[in-house]
Amino acid sequence: MANYIVIGGDQKEYGPITTEDVRKWIAEGRLNAQSMMKAESDAEWRPLSAFPEFADAFGVRAATPDAPPFASSPDWTERDYELNIGGCISRGWELLKNNFGRLFFGTLIYLLIEGAIAGLGMIPLIGPLFSIVNLFIAGPLAGGVFFIFLQTIRHQPASVSDVFAGFQKAFLQLFLGYLIPSLLAGLCLIPFMIFLMVKIFPSIANLQPGAVNNAEVLALMKTAIYGSWPVMLICLIPLIYLQVSWMFTLPLIIDKQMSFWSAMGTSWKMVNKHWWQVFGLLILIWLLSMAGILACCVGLLFTAPIAIGSVMFAYETIFSATPTQTD
Repeated sequence: MANYIVIGGDQKEYGPITTEDVRKWIAEGRLNAQSMMKAESDAEWRPLSAFPEFADAFGVRAATPDAPPFASSPDWTERDYELNIGGCISRGWELLKNNFGRLFFGTLIYLLIEGAIAGLGMIPLIGPLFSIVNLFIAGPLAGGVFFIFLQTIRHQPASVSDVFAGFQKAFLQLFLGYLIPSLLAGLCLIPFMIFLMVKIFPSIANLQPGAVNNAEVLALMKTAIYGSWPVMLICLIPLIYLQVSWMFTLPLIIDKQMSFWSAMGTSWKMVNKHWWQVFGLLILIWLLSMAGILACCVGLLFTAPIAIGSVMFAYETIFSATPTQTD
């Protein structure tokens, strides 16, 4: 009887397990067609779907009309999880160290494109056009980066050119998955903008006609902003909450081929089971990124891939149907 070793959602190896164990885990939704596995005698890992002896197990599940196309278990979103924040970051570092070329240059291309568009967006008159262009490409580009990291984590084929995979695989949904959450989260800043305008306009109106200059207006705006920071802090609370809750929207779209609305809902549901754990991970990642920026900005080229890898390991822990821990 053949024995197998599988890679769980926490990227640890489990086994050896028997054929009956594999079939049982498939039936329970703990393994799916994309789960990486090998026989004890094998040298390479393969997706479970590549093993002909288990083809019938997936065939039966595929014939079930109520089974969703993106998971091997209809109730996988009902399970709980425990997010190991330190473990995510350490695995992100190990992932970069073991796959440096692919992950470093894939992230570099993404940062260069986004940085160039941000710089061009500062040009008077034509700058807003580049900002509009970025609305269309930011989501698909980010989706491509997430795809590279997820494929690497799962020991599946990926290349630097896959940074553009989002444009082919799910352009519209990735575009909407970036645009809609950004717009909804941006609504949280409306009270701050209104409060700011109320403070600025009366001051400008009191200036002598014909004596208004850019320096005076800029000084008034700085004074108004400094006086409005309590309102801004209050507005940031719901904005941060929404951004964290929807942070896995793009990975869900590129990985599980969800619509943007379903991905937003799924991300919200799963993240809010342990919102503070996910938020804590993002705080540590932010500190890591700040350290990279302080290192003459060059350090960001190394901390950014670690940060993305950490987030993708958190994604695997939260959304994978494979087992995350074994007693």
